[in-house]
Amino acid sequence: MNLLLAEDDAILADALCEQMRASGFTVEHAPNGAVAQYLLAKQSFDVVVLDLGLPMVDGLEVLRQLRQTDDSLPVLILTALDSLEDRVAGLNAGADDYLTKPFDFPELEARLRALLRRSRAHKASTELGQLSMQRETRSAQVRGDMLELSPREFDLLDLLLTHQGRVITKEQINQAWSGGASAAVDGAGNNAVEVYIHRLRRKLEGAQVAIRTVRGLGYLLELERV
Repeated sequence: MNLLLAEDDAILADALCEQMRASGFTVEHAPNGAVAQYLLAKQSFDVVVLDLGLPMVDGLEVLRQLRQTDDSLPVLILTALDSLEDRVAGLNAGADDYLTKPFDFPELEARLRALLRRSRAHKASTELGQLSMQRETRSAQVRGDMLELSPREFDLLDLLLTHQGRVITKEQINQAWSGGASAAVDGAGNNAVEVYIHRLRRKLEGAQVAIRTVRGLGYLLELERV
């Protein structure tokens, strides 16, 4: 579970990063709104914890710009602003939840896991081009024909579809294969990623989608260009 924490209070951010990692999250920290925007553009996340009072670019502007390109990424606002007007502004800007400071970490974690459950339920079935995927049955079809996918191929396709149009790094792929651990599974490493990308490309022929290599960054799934 990849989490972006946008928080300018260094002491609070360090404590939250430590607690979230202990709870199984992979955490990236943005100390200001500009860094948050950069990370959202360059990396893929499963959930965002966003402070409103960020320097450089405030949290509401970060959220508004995010929603112009991604309306499905769960965002929880974590802020000291507790007025009704602030809550309404945050939710209207596209936040999925709103928690005020001070707070208890167990409540924050519970809210994040609830957001993730709702997000996954919403994404139980995904379609792109002539490709469709059903996560509950771990199956995928191209033009209605079932694809024969190994567990790793399915996990790779799931990751690419979940973050379609955004770059997935080799490290993220290895983490998905290893259940979130930072090390590659079975010593697979980056060479194995390239092998599985090649296999998946062949199986997706006719699906009107393409796995594009972004040199030096990773891969992204997108509709084929006509």
